[in-house]
Amino acid sequence: MRAYYTADRARFFADTGEHILGALAQGHSFALEMTQREAWRQQITLMRAALSDQPAFTLYFEFAIPRMGKRADCVVLIGDCVFVIEFKVGADSFDRHAIEQVEDYALDLKNFHLGSHDLAIVPVLVPTKALVSDIIQFELPGSHVAKPLCVCPNDLGYVLKMFSATAAAQFDAHIWAATGYRPTPTIIEAARALYARHGVEDITRRAADDINLTTTQDIINRVVETSRAHRQKSICFVTGVPGAGKTLAGLNIATQRSDQGDTHATFLSGNGPLVAVLSEALIRDQQARNKANNTGGAKTHIARNVHAFIQNIHHFRDHYLRSHEAPSDHIVVFDEAQRAWTRAQASKFMQQKRAVADFDMSEPEFLLRVMDRHHDWCTVVCLIGGGQEINTGEAGLSEWMAAIRDHFPHWRVHASAQIIQTDYNLNNDADAFIKTEPVTLHEDLHLSVSMRSFRAETLSDFVAQVLNGDAEAARAAFDKLGHYPIYLTRDIHAAREWLRQTARGSERFGLIASSGALRLKPEGVHIKSEIDPANWFLNDRADVRSSYYLEDVATEFDVQGLELDWAGVCWDADLRHDGYGWQLNKFKGTKWQSVKDRHQRLYLKNTYRVILTRARQGMVIFVPTGDDRDPTRPSGFYDDTFRFLQSCGIPLLN
Repeated sequence: MRAYYTADRARFFADTGEHILGALAQGHSFALEMTQREAWRQQITLMRAALSDQPAFTLYFEFAIPRMGKRADCVVLIGDCVFVIEFKVGADSFDRHAIEQVEDYALDLKNFHLGSHDLAIVPVLVPTKALVSDIIQFELPGSHVAKPLCVCPNDLGYVLKMFSATAAAQFDAHIWAATGYRPTPTIIEAARALYARHGVEDITRRAADDINLTTTQDIINRVVETSRAHRQKSICFVTGVPGAGKTLAGLNIATQRSDQGDTHATFLSGNGPLVAVLSEALIRDQQARNKANNTGGAKTHIARNVHAFIQNIHHFRDHYLRSHEAPSDHIVVFDEAQRAWTRAQASKFMQQKRAVADFDMSEPEFLLRVMDRHHDWCTVVCLIGGGQEINTGEAGLSEWMAAIRDHFPHWRVHASAQIIQTDYNLNNDADAFIKTEPVTLHEDLHLSVSMRSFRAETLSDFVAQVLNGDAEAARAAFDKLGHYPIYLTRDIHAAREWLRQTARGSERFGLIASSGALRLKPEGVHIKSEIDPANWFLNDRADVRSSYYLEDVATEFDVQGLELDWAGVCWDADLRHDGYGWQLNKFKGTKWQSVKDRHQRLYLKNTYRVILTRARQGMVIFVPTGDDRDPTRPSGFYDDTFRFLQSCGIPLLN
């Protein structure tokens, strides 16, 4: 249901106030407070007064904004102009959060509601006790979403009349409302929605004939049910391009089965910042819902439930290192499974940090041994990102295959048909293993379309060509980016200002750099100053610890698996172009050293792959000018990189 109540002019003025209240109450699925009923009563009165001079309109009360899990108080179509109106009953001032809220609703319609793409959208905030409007200026940027108007109740009719005066003739509002709503949530928004029991179809933007997220999950569900029915043990390898929804798929599996008895699933990730951010987001969201519904609940109790749903894989590992019991879950989802440790790295860690002298397994082998403790059945789902290994000792997909081949031949393997691609870095033994009888390959276990950026599904291809050093191919990919802006600058202050001026509403922006970008310090970019990811990603503009302040910079370790709307990517000399190709370097002590090791070179390139694919809506890339007086950052370290990026088609920031 798009809205609780819909009416044209004739119906709105014919229906009694009690009839409209009844329709609103019927659509409301929560306990109805008297304050809500009184708020609706005031809104009905104010809208009747404001629309009395309008000859034609279509009005929607409580209009759904699914991606945000909320409803706009009122949406009015007058001609081809869409007014999104948010009332703050009892308020007498224009609160900054309320202004952001109504602007977010308008932006959401523009970006994700197909019928609104080409329409002018005007967000309007109305505190019901405000006596004077803010200065009313109609600004309609290139996005066709007006700057929010802050008006008192007495001026609402004037505003609607003035700003709809140039609107075209009334069009079919029923067709407009029925057009597809195709949202692209951030992973934080998706986790909140799924944990609150919204279906994945509410938060994905693809039509059924265009997205393979649903078919991927159907295959996994069939594997789970087959394993359960036949008492088998199975493992699924899901691959996908950056931002294609691998984590979303995993979270959806976990939430779907969170209360289904012996098919309960837990989502595990070795990505500490991702777990911290998602867990804190879910805890805060549940607290807010409890407060709104007057249900209470201590934060510790909420946190306990959240942590049963999403866990750090290392905590899971350490628990079953001490315990020999079978896990409580028959289904576990391992996010970014390619980052599990090799035997050498796991053994080194266990000896030095856990005092386990005889540990002689890779992390994939140990995790599978834990799940193999089940006497009946289990299913492991491994979410694999290609080209995303960024830590020393990360095993990649080959280590999982080796563990299955050598120790668990009774397990059934279901794998994406794309794992043979070079991005997944299979060694010869693993490549041979996937051709054997226990392995079934599925095309639909690969998520091929980036959902991170609703503006640029070809961003990952562009980034790949840049990192391959192919300027011509990068230019061709850049031309396909459409409305996804990327700019180059040599001025960090200009980059910051562009981010501040470009972002609208609560759209999140921040600075990102490689963890090896140690010589950006003279530019005010201190990668050694660690951030708190939860505060950086979740706190608002007023919080100095948030990304909005553009003071603290996040590295690839902080942002992998997470997203910003707008990113400032800060490029240092650890990855520098010399006019012929990429040179990879590491800063040690007082100078740069060339990186020769094949694995270290892969990690460094993947670092830039991660930071260049974090922005959903656009980015600015800052390349310093350097300083020839400083031997650690002469201009020659940066100029060729800047010129190469220009040759890839990226324009200068004016």
